[in-house]
Amino acid sequence: MKYNTRMIIKSIMLKFHVYSIFQNIYRLHYKYLHLKSEYQSKKRANGKIDKDYLKLKEYQNIHKGERCFIIATGPSLILSDVEALQNEYTFSMNSICKLFDDTDWRPTYYVIQDHKVFDKLKDDKNFQSIEKKIVADFIFREQKIEKSDYIRYPLDHLDHMDIKKHTLPQKFSDDAYVCVYDGWTVTYSAMQIAVYMGFTEIYLLGCDCDYSGDKQHFVDYGIKVTDNPENHMISAYQVAKEYADTHGIKIYNATRGGKLEVFERVNLDDVLQKNPE
Repeated sequence: MKYNTRMIIKSIMLKFHVYSIFQNIYRLHYKYLHLKSEYQSKKRANGKIDKDYLKLKEYQNIHKGERCFIIATGPSLILSDVEALQNEYTFSMNSICKLFDDTDWRPTYYVIQDHKVFDKLKDDKNFQSIEKKIVADFIFREQKIEKSDYIRYPLDHLDHMDIKKHTLPQKFSDDAYVCVYDGWTVTYSAMQIAVYMGFTEIYLLGCDCDYSGDKQHFVDYGIKVTDNPENHMISAYQVAKEYADTHGIKIYNATRGGKLEVFERVNLDDVLQKNPE
């Protein structure tokens, strides 16, 4: 009996040891990717021409001084709000294409950076119909896709893939050609890209920042968030607000509900009744 107990304990310890080894390999892999991304970013910042991101560079400051709406896919999003933005510049992301059968509205720009979401949507006819898809570069490492079909952007995950033990400070980039920093949500990347394009008035919609309920997105499409990233996301949004407040950029939250209180809340109907500032 003692021998069996000893063997069981030894087996459990061995399993934990193997698990620990794989955890460390996983962390080292993403640390390497961060250092590589940082190295390449510095080269672009110093004037290196990087052909992978030249499509994105064409959009620098093309919307200088204008306003845009970043439409996230939280459960508060409703079709009538989206349709009210027909004549506005809009960014959206991920499962927004699931709305397309019910509306003529299409986002001006579409951003995606989760390779699992990309894999889930890539064969969807509505996803394929989107004209300006802005895709994180690391997806090209995970998926065999034709580069020429997308606007590619350089995403630095920092060390956020290890969500419980991240130590690097959050950053906000004003030059998406050089780098876009991860903020635990594609919405954060869309904000940096919007700033790069010159938008100075940004409204968030459907940005609930709350995954605690059974309904996490406006439509279920098989992707479930299980790592409770809300606090990390809010800390990133605080960095975005600090950047905006010191660079003449206004960011507002027009989401109907949710838990994001970093930005001043506004009513979408009131915003649409006034002319852009």
